[in-house]
Amino acid sequence: MQLLLLRHGKAEDCSPGGDFARELEEKGHEQARHAARILAAADLLPDLVLSSPVIRAKQTAITFTGAAGMPGPIFLDWLACGMSPETALAELGHFPDFERIMIVGHEPDFSRLISHCLGGSAQTEIRKGSVTCLELRPPAPRATLRFLIPHKLAKHLD
Repeated sequence: MQLLLLRHGKAEDCSPGGDFARELEEKGHEQARHAARILAAADLLPDLVLSSPVIRAKQTAITFTGAAGMPGPIFLDWLACGMSPETALAELGHFPDFERIMIVGHEPDFSRLISHCLGGSAQTEIRKGSVTCLELRPPAPRATLRFLIPHKLAKHLD
């Protein structure tokens, strides 16, 4: 299975509703649209988009699927801030019929998942709006890093 990780886009710094209520800025929506266009152009759109229910991730996923002309995302609590690599891999096991799945979420969760899948020694920092692709292969949690497209590069490729 190919696992695409889309970190939520640029969000407002604070919200009266707290961290989980922070909304995307226009730049965050732009980042999601760029990611959709780049993946569509490369014929790498996901078969399914799963998202954190946190507002900034939710808005990123909705903007991404809209720009890609795909069915809307599925919001799952296990993708909220604080996701563990073990939980992510166990939950992804519930979707065996999909060849390419995207998850929309947060840092440092994505860095921990990538490091875990690449053998525990990889140091990463996934920037807002970036897309990373892991090829997951048995036995879990083995993976190969296929690509990482930072938003700053994606907007120039678009």
